[in-house]
Amino acid sequence: MTDDSYDGPATLRVADRDYAVRIRIAGRVEPIDGRFHWAGRIAPEEPVAGLVRAGTRTGTLAVPGGEPAPARLGEVDPWGGVRVTGVGRPPWSAP
Repeated sequence: MTDDSYDGPATLRVADRDYAVRIRIAGRVEPIDGRFHWAGRIAPEEPVAGLVRAGTRTGTLAVPGGEPAPARLGEVDPWGGVRVTGVGRPPWSAP
């Protein structure tokens, strides 16, 4: 793990329900808009993949000791993992 990435446990909150997940995410400042963009993957968890398949696209993501950050849920990959992205303050302590 570096300052611009995180790999570990997290909590995904969707519609007042929490899901314990494992994430691998990284980010960078985008020079065009000057904002921090982060993206990665939620490890396969059937309840989370089921939410996405049912149309859920937003939630918040928090890591232990961090503040929740708004997250966008993307496609489910062939192994059941879910793409996750965000713009602005990430769920981990990043520069």
